[in-house]
Formats: sequence, C-alpha cells, structure tokens
Amino acid sequence: MARNGTPHPQPLQIHRLPQSKYIDALRWLPPISPFDRHVVLAAFNSDTDASSVEIHSINPKTPFETLTHHFSWTSPHRISSLKVSQTPQKPVIAASSFSGSLHVLFADSLNTTIDSEVSLPENALHAGPISGIDLNESGSECVTVGMDGRVNVVNIGGSGVSYQKVFDSNGLASYTAAKWASPAEFATGGPGFGVQWWDQRKCGGPAAQFKGNWAQKTSGILHSIDIHPSRKHTCLIFVFMACSS
Repeated sequence: MARNGTPHPQPLQIHRLPQSKYIDALRWLPPISPFDRHVVLAAFNSDTDASSVEIHSINPKTPFETLTHHFSWTSPHRISSLKVSQTPQKPVIAASSFSGSLHVLFADSLNTTIDSEVSLPENALHAGPISGIDLNESGSECVTVGMDGRVNVVNIGGSGVSYQKVFDSNGLASYTAAKWASPAEFATGGPGFGVQWWDQRKCGGPAAQFKGNWAQKTSGILHSIDIHPSRKHTCLIFVFMACSS
C-alpha cells in the first residue's frame, strides 16, 4: 500500500499494489529530487524458494499507482531485516538473513541500480538468524543483534566490511531489535520487555539497562525500537504481548 502525501489536508488515499511474491520488508530509498519515489523491497518467491532485494519506483501519474521494477539483486538466503541509509547520492542498503549472513549493497540512486555488494557469511556474526539490524545515518556502521545473545557493530567502507563483537551473552540473553541513537550509542531490546543502552566508548556490556515489569502476568517480545531525533534518550518501542491467566 502507498499513501499519497501532500502538503495540503486531503482525504487519505490508499493504493493497493498486489505483488506475486511475499514482501518480507520494504524501505523508501532516499530521494535525490522531490519527484523521486523509489522503494526497496525484500521479496521471497515461494514457488522457486528464491529471495531478492528489488528497487521499484512508484508512478503517481497513472490512473492507478503502479510499481515499476528497475533492479534486482538475488540473495542466497531469505531476508530477515532490511535497512537503508539516509544518504541520497549513494545510499547503503543492508539486508540480513535468517541463515545469519549480512549483505551490504551500494546503490546508485541516479541510475536506480546497485553498483556493488559485500557480505559477511553465515555464522560470522551470529549462530543462527540475525533478528535485527540498523544502519547509522551515513551508512558507515551497522549494528546487528540475534537470539543467540550477540551484539555486533559492522564497519562499512568502500573496499569491504569488518566487524567488532560488542557483547556476547552466551545465550543468557536474546535480542530482537536495535536502533542507533548517536554515532556512538544505540539501543537494543528482546524478550521480556528489556531495553539496553549501549555506548561504544564504554566496554563490558550495556551502559544502562531497563528491565521492565510493565504488566503482571504478561510476557512479550520487543519487536522494534524508534528513538526521538532530538531527544536521544526517549525511546518508542513496539512489543508483541501474550497474556497468561
């Protein structure tokens, strides 16, 4: 679905754009001009068991908005998380997989293509699926988390990628989401409503931790985190909750 955004108050318009594949994730590609409307999709074809990262444009000039395919990159594994940096000229696309691999794609917004790709293989970062990732604003670093209890920061350069293991709980804790707050700080979360605050200038574990017992006789898994752009210690989180009697 796509919402037609205009500066003037108008009735909400929702356009359904049916696809022949499962869409596991999608992100806007940062525009070069106000007229650009490109979207990055993580697609999965259940008939062929094939996964891909695709770039499409949304054409608002047709009677019914349509997606126009521009480029596809075939992923060796199904994608678990997708992020795009906010750098219009050379956006970075990061895609993690359920097998534990991480793929970094360098896009060309002008030609709507992907110039190159570098990756870290499965088991390099996590023992199992990568649950969540986030790119910093410049696309130079990517934080990855997993249910295996590992937290990593991947450094992204023009010639390749390297990574640093920030923390490994050895399975005593699990993480499902991550979000950058500043060039040195990020937040993570996982099962049990816990939110951790990490500062790369400090080693040995989280700089702060909130163990929230927000409701009695409930359990849940933190699904996503967002951080206020001007108040970095203000977090908005979304939790899948399950109640027990």
